[in-house]
Amino acid sequence: MNRHKANLIVVLTLAAFASPARAQWTVYDPAVHTQQIIGTAQEIAKFVEIISHQVSQIEQLTEQVNTLHHYVDLFGNPAAMVPESIGVLTADLAKTEVGQTLGELQAAANATTAMLDSANGLYHAVGETFSTPGGEVIHRRAEPYRAIGAVQQTAANFLGVVGDAAARRVSLKNEIVKTTEELKSAQTDAEVQKLTGVLVGLGTALDSTEHEVAQASASAIVQDIANRADVQRQVEAKKEQQHAEFREAVARYGQTFQILNQATRFPTR
Repeated sequence: MNRHKANLIVVLTLAAFASPARAQWTVYDPAVHTQQIIGTAQEIAKFVEIISHQVSQIEQLTEQVNTLHHYVDLFGNPAAMVPESIGVLTADLAKTEVGQTLGELQAAANATTAMLDSANGLYHAVGETFSTPGGEVIHRRAEPYRAIGAVQQTAANFLGVVGDAAARRVSLKNEIVKTTEELKSAQTDAEVQKLTGVLVGLGTALDSTEHEVAQASASAIVQDIANRADVQRQVEAKKEQQHAEFREAVARYGQTFQILNQATRFPTR
């Protein structure tokens, strides 16, 4: 490249001096010609300097391009690497969770459902009515069964989450195996980095299924605890009410029936 620069400078210099030489036949002032030659030489020197600077910039750019190509050869092109498991991972993360919050489950509690549910034949449904020995049909009060319905809702929610999580775990584990095999045969650093990131995401999604199951289980346990606490509350309230009613009954009995403070006299004849 330096030899080409030298040749270019020589050619430009000769061209500059050749033109004034022909002009000497028509211009008779040597001082003017000398000044023109000096000015032309200075312009050529500046032009050569600019060309040299541009050539240096081109060389730097060429070196940078070669370095980039060398980097791509060594580490791979990240944009060209698209692991297949990314689609499965993003689809799993975008999926709406099956589980409901405890508040939603409580709001959905239904007394009629609680009376009629048999858990696929596992239990005996009590029904909305029953008959007395005398043949009278009695309709059950709905309110006491809503708390039972809440437990049934949380139990059904738990089973739904468990089923969904089991299917997702199978899919995610298969993708983890596939991505691990791809990582074993990776040829470039870009492939290793992307596949490692996908493995981390798949592992996080797999852990998420366990958290969803734990949340559904906790909802069922909390609702059952709340029901037991309410039963105890009703018992205490009933005892307090019965105690107050007993005191009131005793007081009324005392007002109605006076205790005799004198001996009873019976007629002799």
